[in-house]
Amino acid sequence: MRKKVYLVGGYNTISMGTGRKEFSPKKERPGLEEYIREAGQGVLKQIGGAANVDECVIGNFIASRFNKQANMAGFFPYIDEGLTFKPCTRVEGACGTGALAVLTGIKSVLAETADVVLVVGVEVQNTVKAIYGADILAAAGWFKERKDGHAYFFPGKFSDRAGAYYEKFGKEKTRKAMARWYVNAIENARLCPTAQEYHNTTADLLAQGMAEPNPKGFVDNLNVFDCSKVSDGASGIAAVSEEGLKKCGIDKKDAVEIAGFGQVEYDITKPPKDPTKLETTAAGVQKALQMAGITKDQLATVECHDCFSIAGIMAVEAIGFAAHGEGPDFVSAGHTARGGKIPFNTTGGLMGWGHPTGGTGVHQAVTIWEQMTDRAGKAQIEIPKDKPFGLSINMGGDDKTLGVMVYKKI
Repeated sequence: MRKKVYLVGGYNTISMGTGRKEFSPKKERPGLEEYIREAGQGVLKQIGGAANVDECVIGNFIASRFNKQANMAGFFPYIDEGLTFKPCTRVEGACGTGALAVLTGIKSVLAETADVVLVVGVEVQNTVKAIYGADILAAAGWFKERKDGHAYFFPGKFSDRAGAYYEKFGKEKTRKAMARWYVNAIENARLCPTAQEYHNTTADLLAQGMAEPNPKGFVDNLNVFDCSKVSDGASGIAAVSEEGLKKCGIDKKDAVEIAGFGQVEYDITKPPKDPTKLETTAAGVQKALQMAGITKDQLATVECHDCFSIAGIMAVEAIGFAAHGEGPDFVSAGHTARGGKIPFNTTGGLMGWGHPTGGTGVHQAVTIWEQMTDRAGKAQIEIPKDKPFGLSINMGGDDKTLGVMVYKKI
């Protein structure tokens, strides 16, 4: 890193969708612009207002289809009139969009075109039925495969990965670990008031997670509890320089430092070389850790892209916490639980907190910032002095577009 960059002022809206008591498909809900305004204003209140902002970045995957709305950067002056005439950019990288938005803000600070960048990530997806939403979300992959893919396109992709993993390493132990991943996600979400699964009261989560997949009603190798839900929501944060901290009147103890990052891409037209591995994720993690000059053993917490439970298990292996094929054993032993060796997804991750696609990577950054500045409330974990680092992994498509960041507690 050629200069220090910090994240401050994180804010999450509620992750809205099935599971929330307030949600009803028959009732009017906040629109895209309301979520953008809430998240943006939530950050501005913490950084001294719009006058301190030099640039803005918005991450959104596909509002042009879910909401028939494009030109997303134009919503920044709607957040606050003080943002009128300021440079604003929209970025997109499928489900990895949020991390790209944060990284774009970080790069503006590194390029010295801005000292304070307001970053917002947003998606409103509960505008169509799930089967139609699956068709829209298929744009995150190579759309030429759509006609040959499963009706539920991305669940089908990761069902195929899960099937390959079962065949190579055993179905029983893998299914048990996937169920344990689900239990951890819901238990963590119950500690976070903005999480989509905050109101979940299921008594036997493990039994629910172990439900046998139903190929006739869904996909071959995943049940519905193995999947993140359709979500509406937005998250915001500010990327700032040391000068930006002073301008905003923010003490360093209220910030988290970006120690390194890895932004990597894989050919969208090609299938994975080995469906039991997340090779692009592994490459992004390696780059981020190398830039930060640390090893995985210095990490106190990880926010990973568990769009499906099998993706969480494979991410454990991609980071290097378990050897290939041993991820299920690591998870089943409780090592990724909030009291384990390396707590993953402390507010529920995609399966528990929710997955408003364009906002997910920003939400991950907000969660790490909250943990590193003791703002996580009931979801707070201990950050040991000898492990002052956190890691976030935001994946776009089937392990194609990756944004990985390493954060340092100050």
